[in-house]
Amino acid sequence: MQYVNLGRTGLKVSRLSLGCMSFGSPTWAPWVLDEAASTPIIERAVELGINFFDIADVYSRGESEVITGRVLKRLRKRHQLVLATKLFNAMSEDPNDRGLSRKHVFEAVDASLQRLGTDYIDLYQIHRFDYETPLEEALDALNDVVRAGKVRYLGASSMFAWQFMKALGLQRQHGWAPFVSMQPHYNLLYREEEREMLPLCRSEGIGVIPWSPLARGRLAGREPAAGETTLRAQTDAVAERLYGATAEQDAAVIAALKAVAARHGRPMAQIAYAWVASRPGITAPIVGISKLHQFDDAIAALEVTLTGEDVAALEAPYRPKAVAGHS
Repeated sequence: MQYVNLGRTGLKVSRLSLGCMSFGSPTWAPWVLDEAASTPIIERAVELGINFFDIADVYSRGESEVITGRVLKRLRKRHQLVLATKLFNAMSEDPNDRGLSRKHVFEAVDASLQRLGTDYIDLYQIHRFDYETPLEEALDALNDVVRAGKVRYLGASSMFAWQFMKALGLQRQHGWAPFVSMQPHYNLLYREEEREMLPLCRSEGIGVIPWSPLARGRLAGREPAAGETTLRAQTDAVAERLYGATAEQDAAVIAALKAVAARHGRPMAQIAYAWVASRPGITAPIVGISKLHQFDDAIAALEVTLTGEDVAALEAPYRPKAVAGHS
């Protein structure tokens, strides 16, 4: 496994991050794996040298944090792990149990610490921009949880570049702990972040950890037999919202991916992962694993070298899209 610095920090993270949304309770989503099914995947990630685990409090309403923290605790010493979690989304029907208010930031970080079974979080990320809370209030509260020793670094996820730059500017103005990473929606089917967010991150030295590098499986190249479909495909409303309306234009990108993969003699998933991982400024794609064999493509992709011709062929069919993934 390769290890790189997260942005301009001294924190070393594996070149892949294991996304933990699939671990938790099937009552939250029918495709989610319970602890017994999740454990072998987390164990394999550790065996492969992955030290970077991306979670969120909303995943299975906290159960993902519980399972991931419990399994990792018996596999590695705490200093060998980089635990990243997020806050923002509603954790209950309580109107204050969500967002980025000072009240919720303080309560959410303590709840995540308890569920993870740790006394600090390596990377605490805001899952989305909060339009209902003054940005200064949110950033001041996040600074306080860092100064209290509960959090080591701060990160953000999908938002507009102007929002992220405004936050960075306020943090610098007040001497608050800064965001050191951005988690954008980014893959061959969705490249709108190349317009402003990714150049901003390169300019400001922000680590980039893209989510959905395989576009919710659409770039994996493993099509079910006629008349069959996966439980995830049947029930994943987010995937339909992100890609359902653009399936026709996406087909050209998928065809180009298939051709490049054939030229390399590799599965499509490896080439899709390799493209994301090799883009300028990318730190560590977040890989979602629900079956052990899926690690093979993610790991092998780190050894794939794409030529300029490959990249041009993969990118040529893309057409602009509406912003997706910010809410």
